[in-house]
Amino acid sequence: MTSPSVDRPSTDGGAGAPASAAGAVAVAIPAYQAAASVGDVARRALGVLPHVLVVDDGSADDTAGAARRAGAEVLSLPVNRGKGNALRTAFGELFGRGFDVVVTVDADGQHLPEEIPVLLAAAAGADLVLGTRERLFAEMGRVRRLSNRLSSRAISLLAGQPLGDVQTGFRLYRRRLIDAVGFPEPRFEAESAVVVRAARRGFRVAAVPVRLGFADGRTTSHYRPVVDSLRIAAAVARARFEGRA
Repeated sequence: MTSPSVDRPSTDGGAGAPASAAGAVAVAIPAYQAAASVGDVARRALGVLPHVLVVDDGSADDTAGAARRAGAEVLSLPVNRGKGNALRTAFGELFGRGFDVVVTVDADGQHLPEEIPVLLAAAAGADLVLGTRERLFAEMGRVRRLSNRLSSRAISLLAGQPLGDVQTGFRLYRRRLIDAVGFPEPRFEAESAVVVRAARRGFRVAAVPVRLGFADGRTTSHYRPVVDSLRIAAAVARARFEGRA
């Protein structure tokens, strides 16, 4: 298997400076075919936190170049394997260096990096913080709004905790959570399954409303409604009942 390539910024104290990682917060941006938007997202994230890693998930466009020019560290995967795999790669890289917290931001511009302090403020005592959008569901298209509401209700039931927006990718993860429950699923289902695992294993899941760049991400999303919805349903069911005889 071909190993991912990592480009580290040369600026001292940037995303590639692991010596200051202990106790620190890093930003992870999974990106696929996001050359038009990832540079702006990475640049703005660097305005909030100094450690930003973009995982280019096998893009055929200039995603890696745009992120690199913005000043981010770039880890390039040779083949597209899905968002869950990209995030798992980011967690392995960043938590492996000693970072305690990773904030995940989508590359399409829907999430505002300027809202990262909102997640950090909600993180006291929490192992997973969800930046929620449910108050903005009315601005989404009918199909996406219905999908978000139904999936959030179903996953809340399986998690044993009411959560208004489980599909959000704007999140804060603590290392102890990922160390304990892993992040095994390869695609979009990973973000739903980890919520169920966290809640069922006694980790604290918090939610906080955030502002968005735009409410409905259908035009920029690589989500496949039928296939990925079925993947999510299967993954959260496994997460709910795993470990049982």
